[in-house]
Amino acid sequence: MGYSKQQEQASTSSIANHVGTASETEKTSCLSFLGTGLQTVCCGGSKSKKKKETKMGNIRVVAVVVLQMKNVLDFNDFHASLHDGFKELLGHRVSLQLVSAVQADPENETRPRVGAPAFLEDWPKLPAAVAVGDSTFKVEFYLDEEFGTPGAFIIRNHHKSEFYLKTVTLQNVPGKGKVHFACYSWVYPTDKYKYDRVFFANQSYLPSLTPAPLKTLRETELMHLRGDGLGKLREWDRVYDYAFYNDLGDPDKGEDKARPVLGGSVQYPYPRRVRTGRPPTQSDPKTESRLSVLASFNIYVPRDERFGQRKMSDVLASASKSIVQVLVAESKALFDKTPNEFDTFQDVFNLYEGGIKLPDSPALDKVKDMIPLEMIKELVRSDGEQLLKFPMPQVIQHDKSAWRTDEEFAREMLAGINPVVISRLEEFPPESKLDPAIYGPQTSTITAEHIEKFLQGLTVEEALNKHRLFILDHYEAIMPYVNRINTTGNNIYASRTLLFLKDDGSLTPLAIELCLPNHEGQDHGAVRKVYTPADDGVEASLWQLAKAYAAVGDSGNHQLISHWLKTHATMEPFVIATNRQLSVMHPIYKLLRPHLRDTMYINALGRQLLLNAGGVLEKTIFPARYSMEMSAAVYKSWNFTEQGLPADLLKRGIAVQDSSRPHGLRLLIEDYPYAVDGLEIWFAIRDWVHDYCSIYYKSDHAIQSDTELQAWWHEVRYVGHGDKKHEPWWPKMQNLHELVESLTTIIWVASALHAAVNFGQYAYAGFPPNRPTLSRRFMPEPGTKEYAELEKDPDSVFLKTITAQMQALLGISGIEILSRHPSDEVYLGQNIDKEWSGEEEALAAFRRFGDRLVYIENRIMQMNAESDKWKNRNGPVRVPYTLLYPNTSDLSAVGGLTGKGIPNSISI
Repeated sequence: MGYSKQQEQASTSSIANHVGTASETEKTSCLSFLGTGLQTVCCGGSKSKKKKETKMGNIRVVAVVVLQMKNVLDFNDFHASLHDGFKELLGHRVSLQLVSAVQADPENETRPRVGAPAFLEDWPKLPAAVAVGDSTFKVEFYLDEEFGTPGAFIIRNHHKSEFYLKTVTLQNVPGKGKVHFACYSWVYPTDKYKYDRVFFANQSYLPSLTPAPLKTLRETELMHLRGDGLGKLREWDRVYDYAFYNDLGDPDKGEDKARPVLGGSVQYPYPRRVRTGRPPTQSDPKTESRLSVLASFNIYVPRDERFGQRKMSDVLASASKSIVQVLVAESKALFDKTPNEFDTFQDVFNLYEGGIKLPDSPALDKVKDMIPLEMIKELVRSDGEQLLKFPMPQVIQHDKSAWRTDEEFAREMLAGINPVVISRLEEFPPESKLDPAIYGPQTSTITAEHIEKFLQGLTVEEALNKHRLFILDHYEAIMPYVNRINTTGNNIYASRTLLFLKDDGSLTPLAIELCLPNHEGQDHGAVRKVYTPADDGVEASLWQLAKAYAAVGDSGNHQLISHWLKTHATMEPFVIATNRQLSVMHPIYKLLRPHLRDTMYINALGRQLLLNAGGVLEKTIFPARYSMEMSAAVYKSWNFTEQGLPADLLKRGIAVQDSSRPHGLRLLIEDYPYAVDGLEIWFAIRDWVHDYCSIYYKSDHAIQSDTELQAWWHEVRYVGHGDKKHEPWWPKMQNLHELVESLTTIIWVASALHAAVNFGQYAYAGFPPNRPTLSRRFMPEPGTKEYAELEKDPDSVFLKTITAQMQALLGISGIEILSRHPSDEVYLGQNIDKEWSGEEEALAAFRRFGDRLVYIENRIMQMNAESDKWKNRNGPVRVPYTLLYPNTSDLSAVGGLTGKGIPNSISI
């Protein structure tokens, strides 16, 4: 079945736009080949030709095929699996044909030589729900003497269900020995495709060095992955295409559920996400319709981008556990004297102490009925966590009150879950860059009088000159939105927090400035109030509240900017472009693929369940309905070249260039755990990337003439990050230095940066008073009943000010899922296939990288043990900094809330 004329024209147009810098001959050949019918790529256009070219040979080649049948968890799939077992009795259901890497079809030299089909004879007769795990088959091929080394194979699945093809290894290839195919792909029944599924051997080739018989196959496979830009996409379509963020709102449910389209405009620039092709809403043709909540896990991404079966099981079990925990805790709260409030801190501690037992409740029975079978069957999970217990967050494990100290408040800016914001104060008083014509005077009201008593004998000028003043600035991004946010039921401030680097290397807060727009209009400037540290009386209570308001601003920044925008959202265009423009044969594809795993799917689930109008994010963090709009405003200043750690530290003024230091940088805060460990990881990645790229690119000309690489980078800039395409800072991708720095940045963001801002969430924010996400009251003013209440019962006022009980429970449940490593986690320096590359030089460089990461692990543990020397690595709460502990040495496949480990990719 070929393409329709409309599809052919659309696909031809798409390919013409994305062939990149390929020669005119290559373009003409590629486009004309498309017009002949895509399913005839390998096997010829006529039956007579197929019979002749698949003649049996006399050379026997044995293959070991490893695949995994679908883990059946519902009755529809169960019957499909039984059907497969029955059909296998009637004939050959899965066939493979080898494709020569060196010999063309003697009757058509534009196509490769294809061998006779061989079959999987021993398909398991048991249902997949019973025969889970890997299945291994031996397959025999018979080739003629002229066939040469296989470079690819074609596979056809005539079963009713898909299966997951992991590897195919040819054992006794003449003149070659072993040929390995790392597939790791779902293969659907043949009637789902308009073309044959093709897999290439693990040998890497730059486009110009591709063996001639495989060249057209290579080009055509990329065409399939680009798609034709038409229609609704199904899970088997394997199409990677772009779309705006136009699926967050649901205007058909009312105006309050409408949200602006992010991307494609000056007002709301944004990275692109994967296209699904769903139809528009009835109310707004620019907004894409949404799936039901129960259909969320079936949201379109190419099937190979979905979670693996073990990880899906872990995530579904965590989700079911969280749903029940929230409902149980809420049902208990109905008997409190103040529903939806934590009456005391002990109420909060009760969430973790002793666990929660399920009461008999018709409401809970209804919830169980709503949870998919996959969840119910996995209540006892592979990581060993019990169903109804909120684990004790690390921040209160050793000391229930240490989180309230000023030292811990400041330390978490260096070793907590948002250690990427603090910057050196370069002018005093601090001043915003917001336009004074719109927002009025922007100079801070913090004075030397406020802070000099805390500077250990220094003046403000001396402290500035000695690089000992720092700022946590949540003023500029929040102030333009304060009035709108405060109409949503929240009462938040834009804030500035000043800090001082003490003689012992720890930080201490000096002052917190809380700001609101002037009630006479924002062009009149801000109404500001400054709070300073105090230990006694109502002043101490006001100071604790001031820290809570600053923490609310930091929590919102963390989730929306540091975590979502600067890792998840900005990386998705790289995932899409890599699959569209780099062949699986390309060495850079092989380098990047482990760092792209699962990112599209977790982002799609985020759009469906977390980031959408009325979703969890809007319910649990202060910007509410303006959350994603705020992240678009911050994206305006996003700069790819500043996302690498050294550039980021220099920009924030935390480091200065110093050629005498090992990495050419000197940290101004020497005991900065995120930066110290991060620099070791960054340079380990950079050296590995340099060694790897140097194998394939012997000159800058090789980079410049790599048609796929150039098309990839062009598409990242002009399509995936199209709203930033005119920025002058984009690397030109003309030499090895630009390539290595760009790839290092991508891998750093996808692995280490995401690990640093994600996997410590439960440890620190699982206890809401430490990281509140909402503020429901303004600061009490003298003479009010709230102020009198603060004098009488400061803890009660604190709890009534920060996140309410229901939102807190939702937040705790969500971040428990996000902080948990799945049992199939693959960490930096690991690869799911030990033979992922066909070049021993590349494998050797990867082993050196892994060894270096294990060395870094040991160094981190040693520094954490030296708590007297490195105060910020454990702090008053005694939580060692392990968020950038690579965990390369861990092969246990356990997962859970470990608080350590750098996964290869943004996969949760």
